[in-house]
Amino acid sequence: MARQRPELLCGAVALGCALLLALKFTCSRAKDVIIPAKPPVNFFSPRSPVLDLFQGQLDYAEYIRQDSEVVLLFFYAPWCGQSIAARAEIQQAASRLSDQVLFVAINCWWNQGKCRKQKHFFYFPVIYLYHRSFGPIEYKGPMSAVYIEKFVRRVMKPLLYIPSQSELLDFLSNYEPGVLGYFEFSGSPQPPGYLTFFTSALHSLKKDYLGTVRFGVITNKHLAKLVSLVHSGSVYLHRHFNTSLVFPREVLNYTAENICKWALENQETLFRWLQPHGGKSLLLNNELKKGPALFLFIPFNPLAESHPLIDEITEVALEYNNCHGDQVVERLLQHLRRVDAPVLESLALEAPAQLPDPPLITASPCCNTVVLPQWHSFSRTHNVCELCVNQTAGGVKPSSVSMPQCSFFEMAAALDSFYLKEQTFYHVASDSIECSNFLTSYSPFSYYTACCRTISRGVAGFIDSEQGVFEAPTVAFSSLEKKCEVDAPSSIPHIEENRYLFPGVDMTSTNFTGLSCRTNKTLNIYLLDSNLFWLYAERLGAPSSTQVKEFAAIVDVKEESHYILDPKHALMKLTLESFIQNFSVLYSPLKRHLIGSDSAQFPSQHLITEVTTDTFWEVVLQKQDVLLLYYAPWCGFCPSLNHVFIQLARNLPMDTFTVARKDLSVKYPEDLPITLPNLLKFILHHSDPASSPQNMANSPTKECLQSEAVLQRGHISHLEREIQKLRAEISSLQRAQVQVESQLSSARRDEHRLRRQQRALEEQHSLLRAHSEQLQALYEQKTRELQELARKLQELADASENLLTENTWLKILVATMERKLEGRDGAESLATRKEVRPKQPEPSSTPQLPGSSPPPANVSATLVSERNNENRTD
Repeated sequence: MARQRPELLCGAVALGCALLLALKFTCSRAKDVIIPAKPPVNFFSPRSPVLDLFQGQLDYAEYIRQDSEVVLLFFYAPWCGQSIAARAEIQQAASRLSDQVLFVAINCWWNQGKCRKQKHFFYFPVIYLYHRSFGPIEYKGPMSAVYIEKFVRRVMKPLLYIPSQSELLDFLSNYEPGVLGYFEFSGSPQPPGYLTFFTSALHSLKKDYLGTVRFGVITNKHLAKLVSLVHSGSVYLHRHFNTSLVFPREVLNYTAENICKWALENQETLFRWLQPHGGKSLLLNNELKKGPALFLFIPFNPLAESHPLIDEITEVALEYNNCHGDQVVERLLQHLRRVDAPVLESLALEAPAQLPDPPLITASPCCNTVVLPQWHSFSRTHNVCELCVNQTAGGVKPSSVSMPQCSFFEMAAALDSFYLKEQTFYHVASDSIECSNFLTSYSPFSYYTACCRTISRGVAGFIDSEQGVFEAPTVAFSSLEKKCEVDAPSSIPHIEENRYLFPGVDMTSTNFTGLSCRTNKTLNIYLLDSNLFWLYAERLGAPSSTQVKEFAAIVDVKEESHYILDPKHALMKLTLESFIQNFSVLYSPLKRHLIGSDSAQFPSQHLITEVTTDTFWEVVLQKQDVLLLYYAPWCGFCPSLNHVFIQLARNLPMDTFTVARKDLSVKYPEDLPITLPNLLKFILHHSDPASSPQNMANSPTKECLQSEAVLQRGHISHLEREIQKLRAEISSLQRAQVQVESQLSSARRDEHRLRRQQRALEEQHSLLRAHSEQLQALYEQKTRELQELARKLQELADASENLLTENTWLKILVATMERKLEGRDGAESLATRKEVRPKQPEPSSTPQLPGSSPPPANVSATLVSERNNENRTD
């Protein structure tokens, strides 16, 4: 066909060539599939006070930075959502500070810009601040306009001027650690060390973006003496409870880095601000590992001049940690409460003063009523004892402690000691009141008094009739005791740790002061801004919709529990103190907060009860035997069991299971299929359907007696463990006593050595003072002699000057006389020569007097020169 139709062959060749050309063109185009990036555009508005270098001109930013005192550099990526969200906040802060701070935004993502080539950031946005040549100071706080503005103002003014005692108290009573520097500006506009102290404040902001350490400057020496600052250039670190420190210039070099490091290492914080960044972090985990934590969510405005709520929280923290009743802390508390106080002589922390002995108070003893178990199971009488806590004043005269001074810890310790000796009061059978004293387990200066009386079970109003002795309220019984009190009174005394059972107890700050040292559940306090982190509060149990975003919660990871303050109560000092006290007691009355959801699995079925967090205790732990199924909303297999449970509930009659202890619960075997026969066999095997609740109500409470025996055995074992603990504590206290005695002996030796050194130094000081006085007298004598010698030298100088003047005049007179004498000798010689020569007739042109002769020419010249010399001399 190719031979017959050659045009087909030509067409095929042409088509092949076209295909080859198309393939070659396609391969050449495949190399240019990458589209170049679009040129960047303005990220900020041209009318914005922020200078936008959208092409990444980092060199220009460095150039203009040199002409400004404070500069903020905002590195962004145009596609970054955080950068876009922070743009409005930066613009708002710049609108308020543009007249004082230069705001520069740099696009650090464009590949052609110098910022992308020189900087390698792992996240955006990034904020750098420069104070003149110091920087960069990176800001890592919340991207909020108020927080950014607050940090910029701290960089602008890192030092706070303290001009008066009131402002000094404001500075020291603040919850943030404070560093004070004393500098005298009277001698020079920039005293030595001031620039170093200024730079150390900037170093602190660079290392801690939260700015937890504040730096202040004192220029008044009288004000500086209040904080033990005497010499100009000295630095003072204030601490509330530990001893405040002065920078050791003899040990460390006086540099900005050393001052900042010293302040950060030795600072003391009352509470911390937490600012989670929203991503994966171990911030909360690391803090919760330290122990129970109190989280306070409060609305916080960093730019506000005063924060009343934070002042109340600071007051609570100071009282909570003031274990030794320090006078400086009390003065700061008075200042926070705006209570007038006398002017302080010193604010420096000293050793805690010896507290005065408490007054002997005999009214309102700290007592509580305890009902002892029956000594025989068939006896209808039992003993009621009034247990009181007494203390001795200095170990000499016993006196009862008033109710406001009695804490629940003391009563709990009294009950523990009473239980150890309760066998002594079992067989007391007397209508009269018999009292006995026994020492405490911890302190030799306190003892307990137990006054007991035997009463019948039917006697009513016994406590009311004995108001003179028993003034404590009746004892509340637990739920188990209420069940068993029909035929057998409770064998376990019960006490409710609730202030409503003690109406006479005033929970004042006296009991709250120093509470952190009297409990094993010391709280760490943390603050969070509810305007930024309210989501965390909702996770802890705060309501999602509320007008005032204030919330408090205690989280104890070790006990796997957390408690919340009732959102209906305002967050204030009294509620916080009560919340902390209720958590700190031995048997806390606080109710654990559990997070759950509403019933949704069985909304219309009445045979099956949906158990939630709020109803778990009532439904599962308080009722008869319960068959409980745990499920999850995301579980696909769980709904398939609904018909099995419904059918099982229809087949079983209501109220046919015995009341059993929940510690005897049995888990359904995992290897057994969940079917109706298997479930029924499981229920019948682990329950007792022969008895019913009605029969149990009428029969003797054998189970109650058994449970009482179990509780008694548990109580005895608990007391034995407590005894072992007490013995271990006694041995540890004895070892500690030996160590303390050795330390005291070494301290006494050091004290004697220091006293000898002090006496030697005082003698050297007196010798040096006497030598200084001798040197001062010698100096004054030499000064007078030098002054006299200077006066004589001045007189000699004046006399020599007069002599020189007179010598000059004498020289002039001698020269004049010599010239006169030479002129006279010359005239006489000329006259002698003229007399020897013959007389010649004179020309007729010169008239002459008769008998006169003309003077010679040289004589006239001599006379003219003499007259000129005389004129010059005159």
